[in-house]
Formats: sequence, structure tokens, C-alpha cells
Amino acid sequence: MGHDRTIRGAARPGAADAVTTDRNWTAQVRSAVLCALGLLVLVVLLDLVSGTLTALRCALWWGLAALLYVVLHPARVTTGPGWLAVQGLGRRRHVCTGLLTAVRYSGGVAARLVLCDSLGNRVELDPRILLADPLLLHRLDRGARAAREAGLLRTGYAELRRLTEQVDGAAARGVFEASGLR
Repeated sequence: MGHDRTIRGAARPGAADAVTTDRNWTAQVRSAVLCALGLLVLVVLLDLVSGTLTALRCALWWGLAALLYVVLHPARVTTGPGWLAVQGLGRRRHVCTGLLTAVRYSGGVAARLVLCDSLGNRVELDPRILLADPLLLHRLDRGARAAREAGLLRTGYAELRRLTEQVDGAAARGVFEASGLR
């Protein structure tokens, strides 16, 4: 009987081994669906009022709404011990964070963070996802530190540190504002 407890205890993952998912993903999917449905309702109503709604035009509007949803569908970012995965509508890509070799940040209107590992894997994600969910960023940072200490991560560690400092600065400002010190 004691043996069963040991097996169950060993099989149970600890909090450090838990998988973490972007907590804003569901709301972003909901927004994408609502935008697509809003467009569909609007164009169908306009077509109906003008008296030009046909089956072909209705199918065209459905296709346009579906295309809008595909464009707006957010990537789902998931992390676990030693890995980070990004899943879009069509495919899932992942990197081993402890084996990162490069981190590239491209700013601008559509900022992107590109992560490459020594196994040849590559993921690309919006850095705002990491800024909005500090636990994801913490998991990535922990793996990047291990890769840097192992001598694998040679380029881009400064960009990752800058993202981490942004999150830390925002958290500190929040604490100061909540305590009335600012």
C-alpha cells in the first residue's frame, strides 16, 4: 500500500512542471469571432435592406467573415519546463528554451520576437503576449538564462532582458500606485 502512494506521488506533476498557457487567448479568440460575426451581420443586413441578397452573395459574405476570422485568430502560446510552443490555426511550432541560440526582436507596427534553438526549431510570436502574461515570460527567461550559461545563447539576450525589465517596471509601478507612494 505504501508502494502505491509512492507511485502516485511520483506520477503527479508538481507546480514547477505545470504547463502554462496565455491567459488572454480565450478573450482574443472571442473578439475575433465577434468581429467576424459583426461583419457578417452588417453586410447581410445591408444587402437585405438594399434588396440584393442572393444565395451567392450570402455565401460570399460568409466566406469574407471566415477570412476575417482566420486573419484575426490569435496564436496560442504555451510553456512548460524547458519549452515554449506557439500554435496557430494550421500548425504548432516549439523551441527548447534551454537550448536557445538566438533571440531576435523586430519592432515596428507588428513587433515580432523570433526564438531559435540548437535543434533547428524556430518560433515567432508577438512580444505583447509575453508582456501581458509575466508567467510565460518568466518561463522563457529561465530557459534563456540556462542557455546563456551553457554558452548556447549568444545573440539577443539583451532583447529578452529588456522585455523582462519592462514587466518588472510595470509591476513595480503598480505596487507603488496601489500603496499610494506615487
